[in-house]
Amino acid sequence: MITSVDPRNGAQLATYDNTPATEVDTILDDAVTAQRAWRRTPIGERSALLRRAAAVLRAGVPRYAHTITAEMGKPIVEAEAEIEKCALTLDFYADHAAEFLADTPVASSAADSRVLYEPLGVVLAIMPWNYPFWQFFRFIAPALAAGNGAILKHANNVPAAALAVEEVIREAGAPAGLFRSVLINSSEVAGLIADDRIAAVTLTGSTEVGAIVASQAGTALKKQVLELGGSDPFIVLADADVPAAAKAAVKARYTNNGQSCVNAKRFIVEESIADEFVAEFKANVEALKLGDPFERDTNIGPMARGNLRDELHDQVTRTLDAGGVLVTGGVPVEGPGFYYPATIIDHVTPKHAAFVEETFGPVAAVIRAKDATEAVELANDTEFGLGAAVWSADLSKAEDLARQIDAGAVFVNSVVASDPRLPFGGIKRSGYGRELGVNGIREFVNVKTLSIGTTAAPKPAAATVTEATE
Repeated sequence: MITSVDPRNGAQLATYDNTPATEVDTILDDAVTAQRAWRRTPIGERSALLRRAAAVLRAGVPRYAHTITAEMGKPIVEAEAEIEKCALTLDFYADHAAEFLADTPVASSAADSRVLYEPLGVVLAIMPWNYPFWQFFRFIAPALAAGNGAILKHANNVPAAALAVEEVIREAGAPAGLFRSVLINSSEVAGLIADDRIAAVTLTGSTEVGAIVASQAGTALKKQVLELGGSDPFIVLADADVPAAAKAAVKARYTNNGQSCVNAKRFIVEESIADEFVAEFKANVEALKLGDPFERDTNIGPMARGNLRDELHDQVTRTLDAGGVLVTGGVPVEGPGFYYPATIIDHVTPKHAAFVEETFGPVAAVIRAKDATEAVELANDTEFGLGAAVWSADLSKAEDLARQIDAGAVFVNSVVASDPRLPFGGIKRSGYGRELGVNGIREFVNVKTLSIGTTAAPKPAAATVTEATE
């Protein structure tokens, strides 16, 4: 039995029966059969399915956004924006799939040689609760466009979302069986990964879970894309527009109640402007409204689960005990629900929990750097490498620093965010592989070489250097 809980008060929302093992077996068989036909479907028809799915999402924004907010506490305005971003991504791949998957001619010794992009088969998607629609649709849009089928194992605290995304694809007119959600326990995932009917695996989740899935998929020699944890640096240099940077820092840290792998978490500020930045940051943060996520003026809703709030507060406590300075927040909200206030801790160092560990909630760590060189060193002093931001009035200098930062994406004078037009992913313990852009659609394809015939071998170039003689 899978139970969803209202993070506003801890009350049970609904219960769901697990998908029986016999039904999972049938779902896998059906997915393989459907995918074999789907891979032969013209790209124009595949793209049309994506456009219809985008239309279904847009028509259902109020209902789908309500599902998100009810199950994991995202402010309703952000939940609505999440649905629209999913629709935009579906439209993007509908518009560009034919271009991205077109044969690529390559000059060689053959009469005709090309690179082909053919689907792998049925992909297992293991998805998290924090963006229950977006994380799925940024995978499924390119996967279906490329001719793959899919099985979704969603986080068990968002079962209604898991069933809702299946409904979207079904109502868009997808072939029966091409995509299904399964409501199963985490202990059953290994069996799915090992199953010969699964061709590849994608996971968005914690680094710890990513390592387990990578091991299991590696044992089965199956392709993986892993988008894992992050502790993104947000560097503010001495010549930056401090008020603008402090305003952007609020969005960078506290969007989605601070529960995103790509949220900025470590705010690395040059010492000469640190006091000014902290004062501006504090004023902006204290203007945020914490409350019921269904109220449209709420900025910070509850965290998704009680254990997540407990873990976050433990990180805050350990950081403060080790010398961090509390600027605002830092005390769990009393009463029902899993609320935690927007928090800032100043004078954090590389020895503190808020620097070393990923803080998955509304807590910002401010680290003071003596200069830009030390700022980059601090930014790279982490096991993670997902995103980063650099704020500076000198764009040439900022670009140079961006090239020195170990991350999958660096944004200058803006907030790190995924964009369907650009590849998204990390390095180090933030994972590997890319989603979105042309790179994303080519992750779950067989990059096949096609070589036809041969041409006459070219004559060797005339010698231009006389060999030395003894």
